[in-house]
Amino acid sequence: MTAFSLEPERSAWCAELRALAADRLRPLAEKGEPGHVNRALLAELARLGLLERLFTSGALDLCLMRESLAQACTEAETALALQGLGAHPVHAHGTPAQRERWLPAVTDGSAVAAFALSEPGAGSDAAALELAARPDGPSRWRLTGEKCWISNAPEADLYTVFARTTPGAGSRGVTAFLVPADRPGLTGSPLEMLSPHPIGTLGFDDVPVTADDVLGEADRGFRVAMGTLNLFRPSVGAFAVGMAQAALEATLAHTARRDAFGGKLSDLQSVAHQVAEMALRTEAARLMVYAAATAYDSGAPDVPRRAAMAKLLATETAQYVVDAAVQLHGARALRRGHLLEHLYREVRAPRIYEGASEVQRGIIAKELYAQQVTAEAE
Repeated sequence: MTAFSLEPERSAWCAELRALAADRLRPLAEKGEPGHVNRALLAELARLGLLERLFTSGALDLCLMRESLAQACTEAETALALQGLGAHPVHAHGTPAQRERWLPAVTDGSAVAAFALSEPGAGSDAAALELAARPDGPSRWRLTGEKCWISNAPEADLYTVFARTTPGAGSRGVTAFLVPADRPGLTGSPLEMLSPHPIGTLGFDDVPVTADDVLGEADRGFRVAMGTLNLFRPSVGAFAVGMAQAALEATLAHTARRDAFGGKLSDLQSVAHQVAEMALRTEAARLMVYAAATAYDSGAPDVPRRAAMAKLLATETAQYVVDAAVQLHGARALRRGHLLEHLYREVRAPRIYEGASEVQRGIIAKELYAQQVTAEAE
């Protein structure tokens, strides 16, 4: 990959993914029940080899998968992404036994994974989480508390759960645990949300965990969380770029054929300039996403800043592009079942999850000032 374009092989792969999403994944998505895990869709993602590729490819390929799927089937994109988000900590930090137990089931679609970080009082401020892991003998704990806004809850089969093992220690006192859904004391309930995929709460009533359930090291779970988010934040941007591209293409087709004021909508300078702006912002966001993913794959030191920039720009851009597309389509775009009605509902949440836009700006500023301090000290 150059700084500005994909190699022909990758471009061809993306085109193939878009076709597969339209032909094989979208029909399964349409048969799914909103608010519930679509296991038939997951099984097809597995048959296509995409779930396995979550753990064998780098950040750039993850972004390309998410962008390509999002253009044709956002439900398939989200199902893929949530499997990766929930199970990446197992892949990256799990013991051989943990990986052997769960990763084959995740990649064949028979086990649904979830990433359980957010709480009612600790969403954007992830270091403030309060789910307590109280000692219960040597290398044993009991989890007590609640998680909220957890995608795939309460239907997931395994949860990456972040709990406080050292009170008052901020981000330094958090441990990541791998918790199967059938663990005693673990309950959940769904939340009725705008998103079509399941989102729910989790209740922990003295849920037993041991050293065998720890992902990484005790009291170092915040690193597990941030490492996972540094990988997935650019790919959230890729999801957003895919939605923006779908909205842009729909708008190009509509304005080129829609009769208005004695010509086509595209003949109006105000419309043509709006479409040009939509294309400009989409391409700028795409390039920033690719740059952040490439930085991650190369082990660059500025990944947190780049990941935050990519997620921020792409999600804000997608909101703008989809909104502009709705405006240019008029009332038809708000009709239930229209592509843009669907995208309008889907595009809002990515500006909040995995760190709201305000959090991303905070990360960017923090990284910039840290870089400035380092430069002055040299």
